[in-house]
Amino acid sequence: MYPYLDHDGPIAMAHRGGALHPDNIGFENSMHAFEQAVGLGYRYLETDLHATSDGVVVAFHDHRLDRVTDRTGEVSQLPWSEVRKARINGHEPIPLLSEVLERFPEARLNLDIKADNGVLPTAKVLRDLNAIDRVCVSSFSQARVRQIRREVGERLATGFGHQEIARLRFAPLRLSSPGACLQIPEYFGRLRVLTPGLLRRAHALGKQVHVWTVDDPARMHRLLDAGVDGLITDRTDLLRAVLIDRGQWKS
Repeated sequence: MYPYLDHDGPIAMAHRGGALHPDNIGFENSMHAFEQAVGLGYRYLETDLHATSDGVVVAFHDHRLDRVTDRTGEVSQLPWSEVRKARINGHEPIPLLSEVLERFPEARLNLDIKADNGVLPTAKVLRDLNAIDRVCVSSFSQARVRQIRREVGERLATGFGHQEIARLRFAPLRLSSPGACLQIPEYFGRLRVLTPGLLRRAHALGKQVHVWTVDDPARMHRLLDAGVDGLITDRTDLLRAVLIDRGQWKS
């Protein structure tokens, strides 16, 4: 068992800090959002990662600054000296990965590396801060997942890459993966990703299944009843209420 996954009951994870909580609208992946989630009692925070042109790792989702900040430009093409001037929703600075790890020493972080140039700098931050046991690293890119595993080593919890998820879903006898968990949507377009068979096979392999991004209470109840191990949500207030109602909230 990875220390990251050592949790009594379903894991409740604040997606981008709880991007659609009423107090967080417009402040995704900001210290404001992370602090609000931790204040609610969340132990698991999800954030995306990009690296600047000079290798500084920031908690940020988009490839470009334009959508959520008051500046423009592609993060990977700008130095930190420029990215640090951007303000989320005109107010909040973009946090460094190191700042999030240091500000919330009791929190566990789910990290989604969004670009190839972020892998090596992320590995360095995790080693330098001795944070390997506190994080799970995922990516849509199978290559990035494999690279971070090589760089950090077998102590690191990682999500399945998309190729590994597909093999477990469609050709389970061919699966061999060091991944700790599957972090998947219930549906991808019209394709149903989470099936009873997939959940059963994952559990038979000792792998957890976390579903994203779940913001409706009825759907939260249904997925928890089905036996998923964690839910990733933008509506941190609603998931907390659902787990309290079920007697499964652990802060």
